[in-house]
Amino acid sequence: MSDQQQIFTLKQVVSSIRKTIEERYQRTYWVKAEMHKLNRYPSGHCFPELLQKEDGKVVAQMSGSIWNHNFEKINQRFIEVVKEPLKEDTTLLMLVKVSFHEMYGMSLQIMDIDPNYTLGEIHKERLETLKKLKEQGLINANQLLDFPLLPKRIAVISADSSKGLSDFNQVLEQNEWGYSFFKMLFPSYLQGDLAAHSIITALSKIEKVKEHFDVVVIVRGGGGEVGLSCYNNYELCKAIASFPLPVLTGIGHSTNLTVAEMIAYRNAITPTELGEFLIQAFHNFSVPLKDAVKTIRANSLQILSENKHLLNRASVGLNHVTNQRVRQDRHHISELAGLIKSGTKFSFMEWKKAMLSIRRELMHSSSILISENNSELKTSNRNLNHLSLRAIQDNGVMLSQLEKSIKLMDPVNVLKRGYTITTFKGKLIRDVSALNKGDEIETISDRHILASEVITKRNRENE
Repeated sequence: MSDQQQIFTLKQVVSSIRKTIEERYQRTYWVKAEMHKLNRYPSGHCFPELLQKEDGKVVAQMSGSIWNHNFEKINQRFIEVVKEPLKEDTTLLMLVKVSFHEMYGMSLQIMDIDPNYTLGEIHKERLETLKKLKEQGLINANQLLDFPLLPKRIAVISADSSKGLSDFNQVLEQNEWGYSFFKMLFPSYLQGDLAAHSIITALSKIEKVKEHFDVVVIVRGGGGEVGLSCYNNYELCKAIASFPLPVLTGIGHSTNLTVAEMIAYRNAITPTELGEFLIQAFHNFSVPLKDAVKTIRANSLQILSENKHLLNRASVGLNHVTNQRVRQDRHHISELAGLIKSGTKFSFMEWKKAMLSIRRELMHSSSILISENNSELKTSNRNLNHLSLRAIQDNGVMLSQLEKSIKLMDPVNVLKRGYTITTFKGKLIRDVSALNKGDEIETISDRHILASEVITKRNRENE
């Protein structure tokens, strides 16, 4: 190292840098950037992280600072114009001054923030999203769906800790008419950069099981323009517009509808109002139904009364006609009885004459037949004695042969030839279909009795 070479301390270097920056950047600048984190300290000072993104990637990043007295002023103007306080993850137009500190490095000191620019960006995104949806014919797509007669099965997209979700559930669960709803929560972020993608993911999950639901609701608590800007996101609005089930929104504000609310089947100012809308849908069904029941009951009573009167009249007429018919039939039966009596007497006399004639003929024929049969009987008697003797001899031979066959078929002799007999519960097995796995059977041979258990059955025709 040369003795003449000058050496600087670190403090001298950073002080030189600070001086150069202060001389070069003396004025203030309007800068557009996204405030990623606010980082407010107990002292009231804020040290936000500022980003610039292109195609979703961070291309520039720098620290900022807002002193307490400036923050209070900026935040108050935001509340007056945007209707909500300054929040993170928001693109802002900031009046800044470049500063450099020996200990903390370079940063942008934020002097002021234009809340009207934020509103303008939100309005610009809303118009661009509406234009794209209109070009694709999706503006009224969800609103043209058929609304279910009873929206009983509800897929809910919300945060499980959302006050809006609590209000919505309370309206449905505590309705005084006892209407019953099935609800399933699909948790999602409801604001910030992650909200649009998170809600789209929840919609995709619901679409996979859409046959189990009647409607989809998106509910959250109140919020201002900036907090609701995610509901102007084109991809989210496209997913809602093209969803196969009616999508209802209750995201808690009363002015400047977001695009998501404009293209949803129905939007409500609050989750409570949305719950009341679903209750009203049940009313629209149940009230006419109750009226119809009353009308049917009244008409039924009237019809029953009229028919009872007609039945009484018919009963009187039927009784009169029946009595008249009975008298006529009795007279007719009396006439028939007289005719039957006289006809029967004549028929009996004719029958008696015929029987006497038949008797004489029968006696004559019987004498001849008896004589002929006596002659045949004598001949048959002689033949019978001869044939009987021969038949006895033949049958004696057959009996001897049968006796030998029977002895051969005796179970004892059959078993001695190697055959066996199988029984179940003491009875011969004739049909194995009655046996089940685990049944105990016995197999009898000429000398032994074997006990077995059925393990399986097979059909020999299939082998």
